[in-house]
Amino acid sequence: MVDILGAGAAIGLDAGEPDGWQMMVVRAIAVYLIGITLFRIAERRFSGRFTAFDTIMAILLATILSHAITRPGAFFETVAAGLALVLLHFLFAVLAFHSKRFGDLVSGRVRTLVKDGQLQWDAMRESHINERDLMSVLREVGQTNDLSRIKLARLERSGNISVITTD
Repeated sequence: MVDILGAGAAIGLDAGEPDGWQMMVVRAIAVYLIGITLFRIAERRFSGRFTAFDTIMAILLATILSHAITRPGAFFETVAAGLALVLLHFLFAVLAFHSKRFGDLVSGRVRTLVKDGQLQWDAMRESHINERDLMSVLREVGQTNDLSRIKLARLERSGNISVITTD
């Protein structure tokens, strides 16, 4: 491999421990730029609200990329592992888009907790949400403590509860 201007040695690709804090800084900058690129590849999956599916991916990617900074020698292997995870995440997102069942498996499913002012006890049990916690969210999000004013309250795939009032 051609080492242009000693860049390989500068980011510690010549194996061994990074040579001082300067090498760690250069590797951190390189990993930052690679990380931005990988997150741009994953683009919309990481924007907005995270589902557990997205959160796990973000944590894994951050952990893997941190190894490219702190562990000597395996720079390209670590970046390749990060790229493989992003591509797998993208594939899962495509599959989830085309298959409701697969989407529900990896991202969870929406559950209706209140419909036309009536608590949906089965969905609340499945979601492990008790009445006190739901009422707290209805007061915060729906601005009401009156169930009869709730047209629909749903546990979204992101884990947030959305509320539509009758007003």
